[in-house]
Amino acid sequence: MIELDDVQAAARVLDGVVHRTPVLTSRTLDGIVGAEVHLKAECLQRGGAFKLRGAYTKISSLSEEARRRGVLAYSSGNHAQAVAIAAGLLGTTATILMPEDAPAAKVDATRGYGAEILRYDRWTERRDDVGGLLIEEHGFELVHPYDDPLVMAGQGTTALELLDEVPELDLLVVPVGGGGLIAGCSTAAKALRPEIRVVGVEPDAGDDTRRSLAAGERVRIEVPHTIADGLQADEPGARTFEVNRVRVDEVVTVSDAEIVDAMAFLFDRLKLVTEPSGAVGVAALLTGRIQAKGARVGVVVTGGNVGVARFVELLGGR
Repeated sequence: MIELDDVQAAARVLDGVVHRTPVLTSRTLDGIVGAEVHLKAECLQRGGAFKLRGAYTKISSLSEEARRRGVLAYSSGNHAQAVAIAAGLLGTTATILMPEDAPAAKVDATRGYGAEILRYDRWTERRDDVGGLLIEEHGFELVHPYDDPLVMAGQGTTALELLDEVPELDLLVVPVGGGGLIAGCSTAAKALRPEIRVVGVEPDAGDDTRRSLAAGERVRIEVPHTIADGLQADEPGARTFEVNRVRVDEVVTVSDAEIVDAMAFLFDRLKLVTEPSGAVGVAALLTGRIQAKGARVGVVVTGGNVGVARFVELLGGR
């Protein structure tokens, strides 16, 4: 288990490295939800998503010898970009294992940050297996996208900042992929405000954490087919699940169509460009999946890494 002290230590490491992203409000959203909603805009974070918080925290902890060997990460894009940025800042090299169907904008950005990219087929190969072979061959240090205490602690600084700005939240809504962000955020939130409810949001097709919490053990599903590519985990992390089974109150799901509607709302009303994964929390509020009437609600808008062609493709057919 990670604790508040771990998140606060990560915040000290990240001071001056990551952006303290703005917290935005919308009277229109408040009216629809019947609540006071505060959006933590990590889509405006360095690298376009919250992931730099965890990646930098982890890589900064490595020895000089480990940094000389280089780091390895696997990701569909946001963690990839974060590791590439952090590696450049900390004087090491990054090799990124990305699925063949990763969004082109994310691949191009990762390469632009200086990483070497290797591809795998997410439908026929397990990234852990492919990555394990690369680590064995080259001696890379793995920077896991979520299942690492330092990564979880780094991601938790998102909630630390949000609660510093809006301390009296009743409800915190967090997108869930492998569970690292919600593990870190729930750790900070429950320590600072024990009565707060923490609710995760997954795509309908990728509800591995919801199923796992219901079963009381980790459940593996088929690789989900969803537009929310950043939330395509097929099983919660072993470490993240141990945190989330204690500190997360509920997980709900939303459809791809509802995610697109939320992306459109955020663009129209707040002028925020979000990728599908980043909009699931707002989708859950707009559809009433989460009962928030009369509450003070914090929502993490996790990322904005969507290329213009994909953005137009998704929203153009609404």
